[in-house]
Amino acid sequence: MNSTVIACTFVYDDKEVYYSYELRYSSILSRLTLNSSGIIRRYVLNEGSSDWLIMYTLPYDMCGEYGKCGPNGICRINGNPICQCLDGFVPKSKVDWDALNWAGGCIRRTPLDCKQGEGFIWLRNVKLPDLLDFRLNRSMTSQECKRECLKDCSCIAFTNSNITDGGSGCLMWFGDLIDIQECHGENSEQDIYLRMPKSELGVKIGSDDIELPSYQLEAVTTATKSFSVSNIIGEGGFGPVYKGRLENGLEIAVKRHSQTSGQGLGEFKNEVSLISSLQHRNLVRLLGCCLDGNERMLIYEYMPNGSLDYFIFDQSRKKLLAWKNRFEIALGISRGLLYLHQDSRLRIIHRDLKASNVLLDSELNPKISDFGIAKSFGGDQTEGKTRTVIGTYGYMSPEYAFSGKYSVKSDVFSLGVLLLELVSGRRNRILDHSDQHLSLLGHAWQLWNEDKALQLMDKCLKESSVESQVLRCIQVGLLCVQKLAEDRPTMAAVVFMLSNEIVSLPQPKHPGFFLKDSYTTASEASAEERFQTKNAVTITVLEGR
Repeated sequence: MNSTVIACTFVYDDKEVYYSYELRYSSILSRLTLNSSGIIRRYVLNEGSSDWLIMYTLPYDMCGEYGKCGPNGICRINGNPICQCLDGFVPKSKVDWDALNWAGGCIRRTPLDCKQGEGFIWLRNVKLPDLLDFRLNRSMTSQECKRECLKDCSCIAFTNSNITDGGSGCLMWFGDLIDIQECHGENSEQDIYLRMPKSELGVKIGSDDIELPSYQLEAVTTATKSFSVSNIIGEGGFGPVYKGRLENGLEIAVKRHSQTSGQGLGEFKNEVSLISSLQHRNLVRLLGCCLDGNERMLIYEYMPNGSLDYFIFDQSRKKLLAWKNRFEIALGISRGLLYLHQDSRLRIIHRDLKASNVLLDSELNPKISDFGIAKSFGGDQTEGKTRTVIGTYGYMSPEYAFSGKYSVKSDVFSLGVLLLELVSGRRNRILDHSDQHLSLLGHAWQLWNEDKALQLMDKCLKESSVESQVLRCIQVGLLCVQKLAEDRPTMAAVVFMLSNEIVSLPQPKHPGFFLKDSYTTASEASAEERFQTKNAVTITVLEGR
């Protein structure tokens, strides 16, 4: 902690890692105190004063307390409880753990055995464990580090010592892992690779050898109360989604493949291979998977507020989302799409962005989900074409629906529909307006041309709305749903336009009105009655060529 009073020096070499602090001025005295709860306070005393002043207090949060969760435990500030065992570990004393006494930490569920074969699972976005027993080599690559750790049976975990430029260097741990904390946001600290016995290793998916933590069927069955109907929180083209709670208290969402689903192993592998490599605060986090016989399940972080459509299309619940929440949701979805299109390792086209595929966490932050039909582009590729049109009517761009052409601008169209749905609280389907029959896009376009755009706004937003933001959302939405793909803005432009009120926006051109009569079906209505979080089913249409 550098300041005008104290100079901090960081020492990091092959033998030791430590910080040292030195006062800059001899006229100032300083002292540190440590109480029985592990709280550290630094006091300073200025020359001529008799009062010690608190300069800072550590930790700032419960997870900041050193070794809060004991050996091989991880502190998740948003978890319930905040202390959980690392994957492959169980509480050393379940009685103590249930009593919220985590000091004893966790032990391995299955002992390591070099002779039987071992590997690593990927633990992402963490503050690295304390360097109590470690080895450092700055010249090794990641693959060399992995091989070196595997050769030494006492090596428990490894990571890059330098995370810039794709990562380099080798940092290895030996013995118990102490003081691991989950980090949040795009500026999360680092990843770590945790050694596991062969029986605990994740499933390898696809040609890139992606490894995910593997959950046992018995554990998932117990967590979901034997896949009880009362635990279903949604259903889509892949199958039902269940809420579950693991033995360690972690709440999960289990996406279980239905035998009657139109989606199969290809979509399953596609979703895993894409989302496992993505890290963004506005994308849902994949925790692992379960493959057992005919069972195929994806295990996600649980989103306590369900999906966006659960709120905005319900006459009672829509009142719970004030304009400020909706505008922040619009920005969050846009930033998530920008990451997919521009900032991730591959350019990814979601192809099924809709209200039911946007999940909300405990603070109503949006997270894009369901990457089963997403496509990735490498190099300079910007668009593709398919004979199989997959998506949801009402969110499909015209060029994709009619000719199978998809690009980043296909997702931009879907986002435009979503923005207009957020403002209006109505689905993009045929709306009844006296003697006219218009879709939501048609209605918004008509009001815009009549200079009555604010009439599109959901009446429940009247008290909380900011008119300039509402108009900006409508205008950006209409720019996104323009008929020709080349007229639509990029996601970088969308984020910029939504975030900057002083920027003047271009006038939108005629929107693409593609909408199929079968978009609204009886099965959709029954799904809404049955599930807490209704999911408009993804449609697959085979087209002859």
